[in-house]
Amino acid sequence: MYQDNYIKLKEIVDKDGVIINVSKHRKPDGSMDVETNLKTWNDAIKSFPIVTPLWPEGKTPGYDDRAPLQPEPSIVFVPAQGAPASDEKRGTIIVACGGGFLTRTGCEGFNVAEYFAAHGFNTAILTYRLQPYGRKDALLDIQRAIRLIRARKDEFGVSDKVICMGFSAGGMLSGNAATHFDAGNPSAEDPIERESCRPDGAVLGYGAFSFAALPGGFFVDPFSDQIRNPFFADKEELIYYSPEVNISRETPPFFIWQTNSDDPRNSFAMGQALTAMGVPFEMHLFPEGVHGLALADGHNDLAMDIPSVAQWAELCVNWLNRI
Repeated sequence: MYQDNYIKLKEIVDKDGVIINVSKHRKPDGSMDVETNLKTWNDAIKSFPIVTPLWPEGKTPGYDDRAPLQPEPSIVFVPAQGAPASDEKRGTIIVACGGGFLTRTGCEGFNVAEYFAAHGFNTAILTYRLQPYGRKDALLDIQRAIRLIRARKDEFGVSDKVICMGFSAGGMLSGNAATHFDAGNPSAEDPIERESCRPDGAVLGYGAFSFAALPGGFFVDPFSDQIRNPFFADKEELIYYSPEVNISRETPPFFIWQTNSDDPRNSFAMGQALTAMGVPFEMHLFPEGVHGLALADGHNDLAMDIPSVAQWAELCVNWLNRI
């Protein structure tokens, strides 16, 4: 029954249905057009035959009516296409789009999910909470998505293996999921909460994820003494959501890629920390391109087709097959 989700996803991707050119990201007064962005995403999600809420309606922890354009968090599960004919079940990639925790970049969700589904991986497009909800809410959403996929693996026809893949803000969120997790609560009344939320790997695409190593992130001149980071209320929160200082021996493998237009020290800091803990990782830094390229195939908000960067996806497919 979930095959109908792939049919709808391909239809949306083929017509660039969730791509909003960067020239249309802002209103005439210069402010971000959040309303149009979220409506575009919401309308696309509603068009799928099956949308799976992360919690029963009205039961999402901390969810209320403060943001009318933000529905309760959900996933759209999309089965792998062309999977092996054997009975072996494949894992699932949770795809978390970027958007600065304010908007949703459609090509980083829908287009990426379709690409990896077409290459033999189950995928799940995650709709996680944005501002005015906090980072804790977004992290809770992706952790719940991991648990839910494992709890309903027979229904989805998948294995226990789950990968978190994110871009920009979604990359930050995936890094957090890979460094803050638990084994589940075996005594929980809700069977979903009995499952582990530790992912089996994390794919980080151009996220400013090394906040402790680079406190200013994308938001200051690296040679300036001024630090202004809009993502965190205080230093304790910054440290908690900086994956490079929360890596342990139990941290799963990473695949990290970005273009050098984003400070490559983000990746260097992650690589150094992963190496110190003996956690396997693969890293690719591309000299061409800019932030927000998604698959870098021209079907993105920047309308940029950069083959040298687009190869990240094939490299990632190979990495996923190895792990």
